[in-house]
Amino acid sequence: MFLREIAAPVSDLKGAGPALVARLFRLGVFSGADLLMLAPRDYEDRSAPRALAEFGQGPVNCRVRVVAHDWFGFGRMRTLKLWVEDEAGTRAALVCFNRAFLERSLPVGATLKLFGKFEYRFSELQSSAFDAEMVDGAVSGVPDGVRPVYPLTEGLGQASVRKLVSRALARWGTVDDEVPPSIRTRRGLLRKAVALKLLHAPEAPADAVAARRTLAYEELFYLQVMIARRSAVRRSEARPRTAPPDLLARALEERLPFELTADQKTAIAEIVSDMAGQWPMARLLQGDVGSGKTLVAFISAMYAIAGGGQAALMAPTELLARQHADTAARLLEPLGVRLAYLSGNVADAARRPLLAALSHGDVDLAIGTHALFSEDVVFSDLRLVVVDEQQRFGVLQRLAIGAKGRKPDTLMMTATPIPRTLALTAYGDLSVSTIRTMPAGRLPVITHLARNGNETKVYDFVRKELAAGRRAYFVYPLVDRSEKLALKDAEAMYGHLSGKVFPEFHGGLIHARLGENEKRATMAEFVSGRLSFLVATSVVEVGVDVPEATCMVIEHAERFGLAALHQLRGRVGRSSLQSYCFLVWSDGQVSGGQGAEGARLSEDAKRRVMAMKKTTDGFEIAEEDLRIRGPGEITGTTQAGALRLSFADPVRDVDLLEAARSDAMELLEADPGLTGQEGSIVRAVLERASPFSERTAATG
Repeated sequence: MFLREIAAPVSDLKGAGPALVARLFRLGVFSGADLLMLAPRDYEDRSAPRALAEFGQGPVNCRVRVVAHDWFGFGRMRTLKLWVEDEAGTRAALVCFNRAFLERSLPVGATLKLFGKFEYRFSELQSSAFDAEMVDGAVSGVPDGVRPVYPLTEGLGQASVRKLVSRALARWGTVDDEVPPSIRTRRGLLRKAVALKLLHAPEAPADAVAARRTLAYEELFYLQVMIARRSAVRRSEARPRTAPPDLLARALEERLPFELTADQKTAIAEIVSDMAGQWPMARLLQGDVGSGKTLVAFISAMYAIAGGGQAALMAPTELLARQHADTAARLLEPLGVRLAYLSGNVADAARRPLLAALSHGDVDLAIGTHALFSEDVVFSDLRLVVVDEQQRFGVLQRLAIGAKGRKPDTLMMTATPIPRTLALTAYGDLSVSTIRTMPAGRLPVITHLARNGNETKVYDFVRKELAAGRRAYFVYPLVDRSEKLALKDAEAMYGHLSGKVFPEFHGGLIHARLGENEKRATMAEFVSGRLSFLVATSVVEVGVDVPEATCMVIEHAERFGLAALHQLRGRVGRSSLQSYCFLVWSDGQVSGGQGAEGARLSEDAKRRVMAMKKTTDGFEIAEEDLRIRGPGEITGTTQAGALRLSFADPVRDVDLLEAARSDAMELLEADPGLTGQEGSIVRAVLERASPFSERTAATG
């Protein structure tokens, strides 16, 4: 029996009443299989005794006697304190916040088995995070093995989850292996049933490590199998091998006032080689902000168009799509390339003839937003699809635009470099081209940190840049004032900057709530220089290219993700002018009237800000972002195909990842149809949609 076949609801277990089941639902636990695959977030090692006096060496784990009850506080804040004493005579206090019932269940004189973290506070040794269980005073010894610590939700305690998991193991723990036996032996993996038992009931810390390793490998193996099969489908139907004509591409390069970088030339050669190959291209073009990916995409499109086909470039926002269209008009229309722009805001009167031109082959390059994959959009001969900032599109959206042609070549672009470990997971079926070198003459952006309250110095610096004819961005996390968050917002700060800080300069405001025409008009004025500064939200994060902009000021920088900060910084430094990025950070306060308390800057926020200060290398930043956020977050939202791995971490488990990839490829090369003895195990797991493959279906 495979794990997925355990479809019995968790409510079948003794003790799983309606209230408890509702709380488990919030954790995504619906069936017995879900419960068995609930990964502990940590373990408590209670195998070694530790007296109260040894609290500095780790959690206390000893037998104590309750010597007194005490209370402090008044009214609803009245709190119980239990005084306990161990066999060495050391005394400590157990502070029982919201646990007044312990007065009855742990009476004075009771002998307890105690586990918890202790510290000296208010001149006494105390703990508020402890487990205490009454035992027979004659029982000797306290060690209690290794206990799992599960993720919880409100109203759900560790004891309840542990009991249910124990009952689930007893009832459903005998399951078949989901990794073929030869691979399991070669990689030193546990049987699936043994791994589940040791995951939830390890006798020693090493048991839990071995169980997690086995289950992590299984996740990565099936992910690699699905990636390999996806690649096999793409290669299932060969096409005539022809080298695309280079006349238009050479003409475009000759029009450029600069020479392509070595990395751009290499990327173009790799793309052209794919376009001449037997199978449709599936390539990811990654490069830092401002590295020239869009130009590579345009040159690639020239090969498809010169061969008699059409190309489409899809961008995630109308702002970016229009900028691509403007650039294409400037570079490509003089070469005779017929362009069309399509978004959801194109009126029906203009849309109908545009769609007709696309279907009749009278448009060579279509540029637009997600509107390009609408059902009524039909191409005559779509040969190349370019998806810019591909991580912002869902898997189905990317597939939909590709379905518009007869197996067209696909080029996906990202300015958020993909760490190697992630490239082997979410993008394992793609070839990767990388642009690391920046265009000649570019200077690294100088990044400064400023604490909220010292922004006047930042404004003074920016004023000098504006007076010299430069331009500046001011970015805020909110559009308008929030009742819950004491944060500066774009609308209020636009008024403040325009009226009080820079009254001698003209500024503009842009955010997602404005109409497309208003955003386009404001951006055009900023590009032309009629506006000296632009106040915005993260809507300017991608694609905005204004070479004269030399200052990027991001207020409440701690509220932005690392990738977003790097993208925003990439809006400056796009010419030979020295550019600057100012990260204005604050501890942040949660508003809400009297008693509001400031929330300290989180460790992750500090790491993000310091990473931005340390380097301008997008590849280094991508690696740090992966370390901070984890693989599930960094691949995007669930709609965009986020990895949802319960046990594996591609950064930590890179050795398992590479082993799983090698094993999956070897198995499928030897048995493409998965019809052999071991392949049939894999096929059966996939057909039954095991909990793992269900969680990662978005990537396939």
